[in-house]
Amino acid sequence: MSEMGLGDTHGILARPGVCPVRSSAGLGWERLFVSTQRELPYRDAFGGADSHLLILHLDGPVTVRRGRRGLTSARQVPPGGLFLHPAATELDVELGGHLNTVHVYLSDAALQATADEGRPVRLKEEFGSTDPLLEQLVLALDGVVRRWEPGGAAYADQLALMTAAQLARRHSVRHRDAEPTGRQVGLSARQFAAVRELLDARLSEPLSLEDLASATGLSVSQFARRFKARTGCPPHRYLVRLRVEHATRLLRAGSMPIAQVAAACGFSHQEHLTRVLRSHLGTTPAALRREG
Repeated sequence: MSEMGLGDTHGILARPGVCPVRSSAGLGWERLFVSTQRELPYRDAFGGADSHLLILHLDGPVTVRRGRRGLTSARQVPPGGLFLHPAATELDVELGGHLNTVHVYLSDAALQATADEGRPVRLKEEFGSTDPLLEQLVLALDGVVRRWEPGGAAYADQLALMTAAQLARRHSVRHRDAEPTGRQVGLSARQFAAVRELLDARLSEPLSLEDLASATGLSVSQFARRFKARTGCPPHRYLVRLRVEHATRLLRAGSMPIAQVAAACGFSHQEHLTRVLRSHLGTTPAALRREG
C-alpha cells in the first residue's frame, strides 16, 4: 500500500480558499489522510473519491448546504458537528461562513476490514450529527500530526482502526444498535507468542499493526480485537508498556547514556523517553538511574 495524500481526496483541500495548518503528508500513513485547515465560505461541486470523508467542525455554528447535482438540504452545524460523505459519491456543497476544520479521508479498504461476515460496509451521508467518540478520535489524530514522532506509527494505526470501526458501527447504512454478545475470542497461545517474539526482536524499531497482524495470519481488524481480548489493552499501549519496562531495566542496571537508552527502546529521542516515563511512572530517566 502507498501513502494516502491529496490525490485521494475530493479536491476540497485544493481550493484557493483553504488555508492549511498541518497534515499527515509525508508521514507514511496508508489508511487515512488527515488535514487541519481554515476554510473560507464557498460553493462548489466535487466528483466522488476513492476515500470516505469525515469532517469535524472545530468552531461555528455555520450553515452548510449539501446535495448531489444540486443543494437539496441545509443545516446549522455546531462546533463538534460532523460532516460525513461516502466514497465514490458526488458532492455539491456550500459553506456559509469561515470555519476551522479537521478532515479525515479514510481508505475504503480500512473501512471494509471492519465488515462482519464479509458483508460490505456502506456509510451514510450525514452532516450536523455529533458523535463524541468520533470527535475524540479525530482530535487525537490531529494531535498525532501536531506532535509527530516516528514511534507514534502504531498509535496512528490504532486510531485509524478505531475510526473505521466507529464509522461502520454507528454511521453505516446497516446500522445496528445492539452489539454482538458473547465472549470475544483472543489470540491463541501460538499467535501471542509470535507477536511477543516480533515485539522483543524489533522493540527499537517502528512497528505497524500490519507488521504485528502478519505474525498471526489475521487481518488488522481481527488482530486488534483478539489482541485486546487476550491482553486487556490495544497493541500500541502494550508496545509502549514493553518499551517503558525495557528502558527502566537499562536505566537501573547500567551506564548507557540516556539518549542511547531512548533509541534502544524505540523512543524518538531523550525528551520523548522522559515524557513517556513521566506519564506512565511519574518519574524521569535520571531519577531511575539514581535508584539503580
